Amino acid sequence: MEISGSRIVIECLKEQGVDTVFGYPGGAILNIYDELYKHSDEIKHILTSHEQGASHAADGYARATGKVGVCMATSGPGSTNLVTGIATAYMDSVPMVAITANVAVNYLGRDSFQEIDIAGVTMPITKHNFIVKDVTKLADTLRRAFRIAQTGRPGPVLVDITKDVTAAKTEFENAVIPPIVRSTDKIERQDLEKAVAMINKSKKPFILVGGGAVISDAYVELKEFIEKVDAPVADTLMGKGAFDGTDARYTGMVGMHGTKPSNLGITECDLLIAIGARFSDRVTGNANKFARKAEIIHIDIDPAEINKNVQSHQAIIGDVKEVLTRLNKMLAKQEHGKWLEHIMDLKAKFPLKYRDDILTGPYILEKLYEITEGNAIISTEVGQHQMWAAQYYKYKSPRTILTSGGLGTMGYGLGASIGAKVGKPDSTVVNIAGDGCFRMNMNEIATATRYNIPIIQIIFNNHVLGMVRQWQSLFYGKRYSHTTLNDKVDFVKLAEAMGAKAFRITKPEEVEGVLKEALAAKEPVLIDCIIDSDEKVWPMVAPGAPIDEVFSEEDLEKK
Repeated sequence: MEISGSRIVIECLKEQGVDTVFGYPGGAILNIYDELYKHSDEIKHILTSHEQGASHAADGYARATGKVGVCMATSGPGSTNLVTGIATAYMDSVPMVAITANVAVNYLGRDSFQEIDIAGVTMPITKHNFIVKDVTKLADTLRRAFRIAQTGRPGPVLVDITKDVTAAKTEFENAVIPPIVRSTDKIERQDLEKAVAMINKSKKPFILVGGGAVISDAYVELKEFIEKVDAPVADTLMGKGAFDGTDARYTGMVGMHGTKPSNLGITECDLLIAIGARFSDRVTGNANKFARKAEIIHIDIDPAEINKNVQSHQAIIGDVKEVLTRLNKMLAKQEHGKWLEHIMDLKAKFPLKYRDDILTGPYILEKLYEITEGNAIISTEVGQHQMWAAQYYKYKSPRTILTSGGLGTMGYGLGASIGAKVGKPDSTVVNIAGDGCFRMNMNEIATATRYNIPIIQIIFNNHVLGMVRQWQSLFYGKRYSHTTLNDKVDFVKLAEAMGAKAFRITKPEEVEGVLKEALAAKEPVLIDCIIDSDEKVWPMVAPGAPIDEVFSEEDLEKK
């Protein structure tokens, strides 16, 4: 049948099983939005308050569900407003397809109204991108985009479509979309055998779990592997939930704000098995001194990550779930009781601690965990609250923490929480923010109220840019250059003005009652929690230092 380019877009979305798109219309993309209107019973569209909110919502939807997130925007500023969200998805390997429209082909390159080379702009921050100038190539391009977004190491793909293509007609036939096959072609038997030999030889193995274990849905295989190796387990920020955070073997997060048991354990181990982790600087500290007593096995789907930041002694390239499945068949059960006992002693000696005489972020998070029984999806912004959310809320299953790990995007979490709640409507979804981050995209509260998406927005309001202030306190002689936000903005009134229910908490005894009321509400809720401006995230590793030089507040006071 002969149909328009706009109809092809909709038909291709339906082929891919897309049920929701997030976006904002404009002149160049009007034909697609007109077609979307006609198919609103098949594909739901969430109109966000800003295009950046749409990209973060698509990202949150993808992380929470494991499906491809889709966002749309018009030409010029509409498409450039997606850029931060696309970059966020790229850094954290999130499958996303961004569909933009551009001016007609005969207006390209003429500085036409709202013209931008968005394919050129996004080239460094997408897995691939396309500009479609021929309607006969549109369907195949969209199908390729979805396939690229999901295969191998996932990531965002942008498809820019000129306006004349959205109006032009061509023959179209629906296609059956083949399933995505896991990446196994680079898994070598000899690599597996060498890894097994290293594991059999090890007396003090340690397992580091990264985001790749979440992306590959390797929860079951990872648990079996850990039990067979009989090793303690730490995770990166992106790896949280891939292994049960309540398990006795779990030692907490590693790195700049990692726990002492994790940082010291990795430094002492004789074998480090890194699973789907990319050894970012916030994880390794001084990379030359990272796991310096250990041989390193690195399992990752992306060959480019091997030996990029840390030299490994043995690499296995392939999908984490498939690699672990094969290793589990080859491994005999190990016994490392004395080593595990030592790590348990470290856990007992160095627990996470916070002040209990005032209202703090850690206290609120522990109460939230207790009331939700650890069954909520937590999204975060970036900063102190993000680290507290990583430390004090225990993640028992994958896809339950949504956070910008690689790019560190302030303003990410609120849009992501909306996307997550749309994708997982039966889950409790809570966004944890600092007041600085909340200001970035707080207009998305209006999106939540427009569609009555019952997310809970918790603000740790310390009236400063908390993490930057922490660095200024520790490393910049307490020179607080432009990090104080002590103004007259009232977040409770702001939320109420946008149609949300709102509370303010100033002392610990108010927390439980307000959280229970918010969790029982069937509408968007904001909770403004007033905390001290000098509360810090502990423990910490100074930038550039090895991770075993991790210090607590008590250590600092002793100096």
